[in-house]
Amino acid sequence: MQRDEPASPFDPATRRRRAVDAIACVLIATVILAAFAGDSVRRAGEQMQPGLIADVVTAVGHPAGWIADQLPLAGAADDATAFLSPDDDLAGGEGFALSAQPAAAADAVAPVTADAFDPRDLGAEPPTRRPLRRLLVTGDSMAMPLDAELARRFGAAAGVSTQREPHIGTGISKTALLDWGKLSVRQTAKQPPDAVVMFLGANEGFPMRRRDGGPEHECCDAAWAAEYAWRVRLMMNTYRRAGAARVYWLTLPAPRDGDRAVIARAVNAAIRVAAAPYRAHVRVLSTDSVFTPGGRFRNSMAVDGRETLVRDADGIHLSLQGAAIAAGLVADALLADFSVGS
Repeated sequence: MQRDEPASPFDPATRRRRAVDAIACVLIATVILAAFAGDSVRRAGEQMQPGLIADVVTAVGHPAGWIADQLPLAGAADDATAFLSPDDDLAGGEGFALSAQPAAAADAVAPVTADAFDPRDLGAEPPTRRPLRRLLVTGDSMAMPLDAELARRFGAAAGVSTQREPHIGTGISKTALLDWGKLSVRQTAKQPPDAVVMFLGANEGFPMRRRDGGPEHECCDAAWAAEYAWRVRLMMNTYRRAGAARVYWLTLPAPRDGDRAVIARAVNAAIRVAAAPYRAHVRVLSTDSVFTPGGRFRNSMAVDGRETLVRDADGIHLSLQGAAIAAGLVADALLADFSVGS
């Protein structure tokens, strides 16, 4: 009896069937993605910095998100895969939620406490320096390689444990990826640091709705800056731990891009306003005046009499040499408040 020979993979009919099968698989996968994760694609596009890639993701995400909105599958998928989230311990607490703190009445005057004064500004002797044991260096990509440089300077020989925790692509004005209000609570609860170094702001400029439930504000007017300052102040208060810790918050050096420079200026203004009630425990380190005096971008600057490249090619981040300079600013501030190696 003659047996049928298996179809050859080089047979034109077989190739056509495989091509059709592949197209069908792609279409099925697309439908499943839209049904289960369309909203995530849409949110990702809305959180990206403006540009061609963001336009493409948004063009795909909006129809995919609409499909997901019509179906109950996205919520079920989120519940089923919640255990995979790297930040599942951020689920508790309100973070930057609108209900996190009621807005003060328009005519209310906030009380001024002793925490608003650095003793040195009053001519008083600063508190006795205590040993620095645990140092947290955190932020977004701006914190790299600053974290590595500080870990090198305050290494095991100095008896300092440096925790390096940058969260790339995150921001205070964007909470879909990570809520810094919640993260700051987790960071201080796990292993309470003696000092916190924060360098954050490369991904800001997103619209924010104020905590009182008012309208959403676009960057970078006074209402936007006020909400940003409130969120920063919330984090500063968390990190300082009622005076048990010191916070060293770096401002942003002006970026090359003009639109980003507008955002950085608003962020820096908000940081300085946010720190006002906590000058006894929070130090604002002005990297903008060091690297970009007058708000003018520059790739290089004179260091020890030599012109030195201090910015990365992207016009945003610090170079290795720039990070070393920033680390020097932080180290000087830390050594004014703490004793190291004793």
